[in-house]
Amino acid sequence: MKPAIVKHLAGLAGVVVFAAVANAQAPVTVASTVGTDTSKVAPATTPVETPKETQRTSLLPPIVLQHFRALDKRGLNVFETPKDEGVAFTGFKIDFGAAFTQQFQGLDHSNIANAKMLTGTDGKPYDANKLIQIGHGFNNAVANLYLGAQLAKGIRVSMTSFLSSRHHNETWVKDGFLLVDASPFDVNLLNNIMKYVTLRIGHFEVNYGDSHYRRTDNGNAMYNPLVGNYIMDAFTTEIGGEVYVRANGFMGMAGMTGGEVRGQVTKPQERSPTYLLKGGYDKQLNKDLRVRLTTSTYNTAKSSSNTLYSGDRAGSRYYDVLENTVSTESANAWSGAIQPGFKSAVHAVVVNPFVKYRAVELFGNLERVKGKAATEPTYRQWNQYVGEAVIRLLPNEQAFLATRYNTARGELTGITNKVGADRFQVGGGFFLTPTVMLKGEWVNQKYNDFPATDIRSGGKFKGYMIEGVVAF
Repeated sequence: MKPAIVKHLAGLAGVVVFAAVANAQAPVTVASTVGTDTSKVAPATTPVETPKETQRTSLLPPIVLQHFRALDKRGLNVFETPKDEGVAFTGFKIDFGAAFTQQFQGLDHSNIANAKMLTGTDGKPYDANKLIQIGHGFNNAVANLYLGAQLAKGIRVSMTSFLSSRHHNETWVKDGFLLVDASPFDVNLLNNIMKYVTLRIGHFEVNYGDSHYRRTDNGNAMYNPLVGNYIMDAFTTEIGGEVYVRANGFMGMAGMTGGEVRGQVTKPQERSPTYLLKGGYDKQLNKDLRVRLTTSTYNTAKSSSNTLYSGDRAGSRYYDVLENTVSTESANAWSGAIQPGFKSAVHAVVVNPFVKYRAVELFGNLERVKGKAATEPTYRQWNQYVGEAVIRLLPNEQAFLATRYNTARGELTGITNKVGADRFQVGGGFFLTPTVMLKGEWVNQKYNDFPATDIRSGGKFKGYMIEGVVAF
């Protein structure tokens, strides 16, 4: 057997072992016996035949926070945090969660760019358009830590930390916010208003579009049916507030933020607020059919460093593709993605249709954005289109097959013509338990119309990715 094939099989076996070990260590809790009359329970020293109801075990962690999207399989196809309470309020609660991923990468890349000689930090010349040599093997594991607390009825706080990521090897806080779904004062008028209204205040993942609810967020890849995110990944965290109104399947949202990942008060002449609007309809029409359609806008007139399309500080899942020989995994963390460079003004709009009929899911992303950096005199424009299909299989939708086509095209600074990329992904996965998933994909991406002086000229990468995920 050829050594390369042996290496590929070894990698696949390694990820399978990872998932199997995680499955073996999945939490098992005895079914709740709340409500049992303890005065009739025999002493611990007396052997008692356990009723069948209490012999059943659960592989699902209990949900103790209200208006909560589960981190595991139960969180699939959940978008905004639910307006339903989910669980009754019984007093202050604190809750922890975690998510981990590990990939085996089998990608190859190539380009036809002309040589571009530069001088490195060590004083030696190098070709900035020569691709770094990559092989097949494991990427570093990444992990998230979640902390939440129920402060009062309908009021909770949430914080997410990245324990490790591709771009930041050290631990850092991704976001933290207060979610209010009930009035803190027992006043009839306020109670009636809060039946329909939700407030989110703090540093949070801005609700632009629906794709950020289906993407991989560093250590948590449960919601993404494939491995990679979009070519233009509209995801960022900002400081501000959002107000939601929901009734009978209809939803409206208005928000305002500082327009940047980091809050700052210096250089006020370079900054202005960002305004978000979102509206849509989401309804389970019958037991077989659910439909959802939303449109979102994101608008900022000026910013010192806007990151709507560069806010994923965790980095891309496709390690080192189309990077040069002096690149590093952390410094060049967004391999395979295109960041349009709209650091100052951004005006974006996206439409997201979603249909789930029985076991079939269809999701779309139709996006147009224009923007510029502070030094640019005119706006540039990018369009991105995504179509995704998922088929859920087996009882409880334990397995799935998925495919996605993603194309993005627009204008970059320093390049006179329009450029872009096309990506095709196909794959599938299996839930070993509701908290443990193994999935894989075949990906093929091509870069279009980049000049010969750009490392992406004639660029392409393709191959397979296998990923194990644990989230609870």
